[in-house]
Amino acid sequence: MDTLTGGPETRQDPQAGDGNPRQAADGVLDLGGQRYMRDAKGNLVPLANVKPQHKLEDETVRKIIAHADALSAQIGRFKGHTTTDLGELDALLAQEYGAVKGGKKGNRTYQSFDGLMKVTVQVSDFVDFGPELQTAKQLIDACLTEWSADSRPEIKAIVTRAFNTDKEGQINKSDIFLLLRLDIADARWGRAMDALRDAMRITGSKSYVRFYHRAAPEAAWQPITIDLAKVV
Repeated sequence: MDTLTGGPETRQDPQAGDGNPRQAADGVLDLGGQRYMRDAKGNLVPLANVKPQHKLEDETVRKIIAHADALSAQIGRFKGHTTTDLGELDALLAQEYGAVKGGKKGNRTYQSFDGLMKVTVQVSDFVDFGPELQTAKQLIDACLTEWSADSRPEIKAIVTRAFNTDKEGQINKSDIFLLLRLDIADARWGRAMDALRDAMRITGSKSYVRFYHRAAPEAAWQPITIDLAKVV
C-alpha cells in the first residue's frame, strides 16, 4: 500500500525534473521509475492497482478520441479549403464574366459539367423577436375570442404552441412562421401578422456547405454526409 498523501493506493502528483510529470499517450505516467495512472480526482494510482477492465476502457476511449481529434482537424482543414476555393471561384466569375452566384441572401449552388456532382451553400439567419411580439399576441387573442369556440381549432392549437415557451424561455419559432403562412381574411389577423413581421430581428447568420452526387443526370441527388456546421 502506498502511504503517501492522497489516500490508500494513491499519491499526490509530484513534479518531475522539468516540473511536470511525464505522461505517455496511453495515459501512464512515469515518475521516478514507477508507473501511475491519474484518476478523475487527480490522484495518481499505481498502475498495478488499476483494474484490468478500467485499463481496457481507458485504452479504448483514448484510441477513439485520438481518431476523432485527427478527423476533426482534417474536416476543419477541408472546410477552410472549401470556403477558400468557392470564394476564389466567385471572385473569378465576378471579375472575368460579371457573373454573381446566388441571390441577396447568399445561397449558392455549384455543379459539375456532367450534372453528377454539386455543392450548395445555404445561409440561415438567426431570428429573434422584439416587443412588437406582444402586440401581435394581443391581436391574435382578440381574433380567437371573437371566433366561435368550435371554429378553427387547428389555428388555436398552432397559436398555443407558438407562444408557449420552452425550457430556455424561447418561443416556438417554427410555429410563429407557420402562423405567417396562414391565409386568413380578417383585418385584425392581418395587423397581427404585420406586427409579427415587425417584431423579427436578424441577430446573425451561419453558412452551411453541403455536398451531393448521383449516378446519372436523371437520378435523385444523394447527400455526402459531412457535418461542417459542428466544426469549430
